[in-house]
Amino acid sequence: MIEAHELTKRYGGKTAVDSISFTIAPGSVTGFLGPNGAGKSTTIRMIMGLDRPTSGSVTVNGKPYGHHRSPLGEVGALLDAQAVHPGRSARSHLRTMAATHNIKASRVSEVIEMTGLAGVASKRVGGFSLGMGQRLGIAAALLGDPRTLILDEPVNGLDPEGVQWVRQLVRGLAAEGRTVFLSSHLMSEMAQTADQLLVIGRGRIIAAGPVQQVIDSVSGGAVRVRSPHAGELAAALAADGVTVTLPESGTLEVSGTTAEHVGDVAFTRGLALHELSPRSATLEEAYMSLTQDAVDYRSHTTTARSRTEKGQNQ
Repeated sequence: MIEAHELTKRYGGKTAVDSISFTIAPGSVTGFLGPNGAGKSTTIRMIMGLDRPTSGSVTVNGKPYGHHRSPLGEVGALLDAQAVHPGRSARSHLRTMAATHNIKASRVSEVIEMTGLAGVASKRVGGFSLGMGQRLGIAAALLGDPRTLILDEPVNGLDPEGVQWVRQLVRGLAAEGRTVFLSSHLMSEMAQTADQLLVIGRGRIIAAGPVQQVIDSVSGGAVRVRSPHAGELAAALAADGVTVTLPESGTLEVSGTTAEHVGDVAFTRGLALHELSPRSATLEEAYMSLTQDAVDYRSHTTTARSRTEKGQNQ
């Protein structure tokens, strides 16, 4: 379990994390989302004892990370997969880590097999691809068989098979009752992997809760309706205070109610329905809506072609 209470971090006059409190419970995968500069990395670094909070506190399994006698057995973390001496082999790197915590050599072999590194375990890390480096970072995080796992962008550089493997791995670990805290910018993958979400922006928590709850808090859900009596049905629904738009002839987009209510209204008025489809926003749509006012670095959409044409017209 990870627990933060009024956690704050300031760098000079800049507040990177602003008095946040949260609990990451065992038995589920919690996704940690936020734009660049939102405070995600700073929060993770404070959890791992790499940065000292300006105020507030954070504990892992009941203690600050640095107070655990055998940290690798409590918390496994992937923060920077490239932070490995390039001249060492994968096996040598893991054996060195194991020796610092009196972990058996057999465990090194286990995590090498588990992460698909058996064929390259004796090769120098400096020659690894980005994906193989990620696998080594995950192997290191699993080395102590920890109760809590913190992974920052774990699927970065992995091929589709590797992405699916990470998804199955973290969900399996959560099913064993472990705490899994997962940071990623890949919304589609987070939607398939996470049970809970913690969304941060400008150092503050924007949203927290089960994935679908967070999505519904933004979208409220919608219903797509097709009917040869669309106009009459729209008037009936609007009279009930339901929001209705007509994106095209014979089609309604209804919000503020349920598909069941729309069906009941149509039935009582004898109006035929050709489609009645509940529609929920995607996680990406919900995330963009939640963080639209918390983005520090915005990309301009002007294309190279349009810039050229503008120059030619001046």
